[in-house]
Amino acid sequence: MTATARAYRGTALPVGDRALLVELADGEETAAFHAELLRRRAAGTLPAVREIVPAARTVLLDGLADPAGFAAALRTWELPPPGSSRTDAVSLPVRYDGPDLAEVAARWGVSEEEVVRIHTAAEFRVAFCGFAPGFGYLTGLGERYAVPRRATPRTAVPAGSVGLAGPYTGVYPRSSPGGWQLIGTTDAVLWDVSRDPAALLSPGTRVRFTAVAGDGHEGKDR
Repeated sequence: MTATARAYRGTALPVGDRALLVELADGEETAAFHAELLRRRAAGTLPAVREIVPAARTVLLDGLADPAGFAAALRTWELPPPGSSRTDAVSLPVRYDGPDLAEVAARWGVSEEEVVRIHTAAEFRVAFCGFAPGFGYLTGLGERYAVPRRATPRTAVPAGSVGLAGPYTGVYPRSSPGGWQLIGTTDAVLWDVSRDPAALLSPGTRVRFTAVAGDGHEGKDR
């Protein structure tokens, strides 16, 4: 671990006989804890666990042989610093042609071109998944660029739509109702049951967005 690692400060709560729900202080600490779980599992130093399911500020560990013993061991852990993951990033090409692009620009107090520049300059991480199969909640923009959901959700958002809500970016894997602010579209397939794994984005995955032709903003202010 590096000098910038920090001590684990979570609270482990029993869930049944074989699971723990670990509560963390915030999204950043949850991401660090989840990253350390994945690192230890890859290194073969994590006790056997059937499932690791992160959420906004919790991580569920299911299938533990000794939940109480594992909870005690957690008190000695140190968590990696933010951004210490070395896994390759998934690149998603986006046409920044979303119907809410102008509204997002107005809320940020910048031009539409600047929205594209900010969004493509950020490195995102899938914090957790939910809402629909293959839908990841991506962090990376920070609270400065948080936007509210639409007051009136759309009854049908096209598959591949890239949206913002609160501090998160998300990509709709299929057409569905939704209230996120839509800034673009990607042709990437987020969920494919014939693929292994079916989800293109899973918790912990690093993601970068790139602007492609068709949006009128590619190449500007870049």
